Amino acid sequence: MGKYILPGSLLLLLFIMLPIQAQQGLARLQKQGVATQLMVDDKPFLVLGGELGNSSASSVEDIQRIFPKLQRMGLNTVLVPVYWDLLEPMEDAYDFTLIDQTIRQARENQLKVIFLWFGAWKNSMSCYAPLWFKEDYKKYPRVHTQTGKPLEIASPFSENVYQADSRAFSQLVKHIAAIDKNEGTVVMIQIENEIGMLEDARDYSTDANKRFNASVPEALTDYLQKNKQTLHPQMLEKWQAQGCLIQGTWQEVFGADIYTDEIFMAWSYARYVERMAQAARSIHHIPLYVNAAMNSRGRKPGQYPSAGPLAHLIDIWHCGAPGVDLLAPDLYDNGFTGWVTQYKLHNNPLFIPEIRLADNNGVRAFYVFAEHDAIGFSPFSIEDGSDDPQSPLLQSYAKLNELMPLLTHYQGKGVMNGLLFDEENKERVLCQGHLRIICRHFFTLPWDPRATNGSVWPEGGGMLLRLNKNEYLIAGSGIVVEFEHLNEKKAIRVQALGEDGFTLNGENKANGRVEKWSGLRVGIGSVDEVAVNDDGSFRYIRRLNGDQNHQGRHVRIPVGQFRILHVKLYEYN
Repeated sequence: MGKYILPGSLLLLLFIMLPIQAQQGLARLQKQGVATQLMVDDKPFLVLGGELGNSSASSVEDIQRIFPKLQRMGLNTVLVPVYWDLLEPMEDAYDFTLIDQTIRQARENQLKVIFLWFGAWKNSMSCYAPLWFKEDYKKYPRVHTQTGKPLEIASPFSENVYQADSRAFSQLVKHIAAIDKNEGTVVMIQIENEIGMLEDARDYSTDANKRFNASVPEALTDYLQKNKQTLHPQMLEKWQAQGCLIQGTWQEVFGADIYTDEIFMAWSYARYVERMAQAARSIHHIPLYVNAAMNSRGRKPGQYPSAGPLAHLIDIWHCGAPGVDLLAPDLYDNGFTGWVTQYKLHNNPLFIPEIRLADNNGVRAFYVFAEHDAIGFSPFSIEDGSDDPQSPLLQSYAKLNELMPLLTHYQGKGVMNGLLFDEENKERVLCQGHLRIICRHFFTLPWDPRATNGSVWPEGGGMLLRLNKNEYLIAGSGIVVEFEHLNEKKAIRVQALGEDGFTLNGENKANGRVEKWSGLRVGIGSVDEVAVNDDGSFRYIRRLNGDQNHQGRHVRIPVGQFRILHVKLYEYN
């Protein structure tokens, strides 16, 4: 692997003595309106990312092979695991070879890095703990099921576990600070990975039982009281069912069931992580987050990594780990729009560190940046994706990179909407000012045979940005947008029209009925395909008129193409 570096080196000692003012240029989070933005190199930054597979950063050769491809894929950030067992293969002796190689390759390929600490827990299990830690299970105890079975999950109640985990994590953070405080290549750090309990909803070890039967900490009940109006509905309902008690054991305050077991463990994990976060912040002040595996598919606590920073436990985590900047969902199941809505909260910015690698990643990235002011988007096992410039993700990231000056300027100001459509959810109607805006999937157009020939509808999506009263920017793929004046009143709609603008089937009458109009109408003045310059200004590519906007009836971007369109409207009577 490389040369072992013992702790306490002169370089690290000198760094620790540096004043905190020397770190002012580091990545940080900053509010803009209702959005929270990641500031990198003193500018708002959207993470157009990808997370490496679990084993893809475990050798120098793999890192050297993969990173040039990531640059070709248009990423600006790579999420990289740090393996405790390889970082500290012998107790109190550290090997930073992989860390150094990651940062070196990132710089050579114009990438930022988010490190993922695979420490005491990874997907609940302690599989990345070093062998010297695993073998000494008396010093570093495991959690136990209700039947007394020990699991390969280190106990969050053990001070020895915390000290070993935190010591290694702190050495990692010190090393990053020592070699990166001026460059700022590393922009965030994830603490642990998909933390949580499996098999049972809580630990039944002697120490855990003692704490479970003790009183709920006053800090938590105070938090519940002070934040009662904004608590997650499931948390509020559970607390209210017991009479909103502010004193008592965990079962007295929350009830006797596995969901109370999960709340207890969530508090315990959160307090552990908070100590890790504070240790890191005392060394190197960059954003920190914790990720969660979703409680999907109808599973109950103990059947998924329970007690992690899940949406229904977000209050427990915000109270128990206030030093963590954000709680992030890992998304692999259906119901994408519902999951992201649960994590974009007034006190939790949206960051998606993991999502299943798929062709719909591109339109989903557009959706979360525009609809939820997301900080970043990152498909998992990104090195397995295509680096073909025509692949959906590459097209999407290229356009989002162009749009970054505008997206970051308008985030949090209430003038952007995200669009995401499939065969079941094919239309969204927005009312903005004097306009009614009808947004639909591209396959709703009457002439596209894929809409009706049994083809699976790929997701279509994008963004709608209001620049001025009658001026919009529309970007994405597989969408159609129409505009109406809110004061426009009509007796009936016209017959469906074909691509040539004529009535279908030769019909040219509305079945004898007379249309009656009143009020202003909105027309499309121009649709221009544009590129976006670094300063946010537009560079004209082509005018889209006639057949390309259905003779002024709509604005559209076909499936499989990503475009940025500048639209100007006008009113008439």
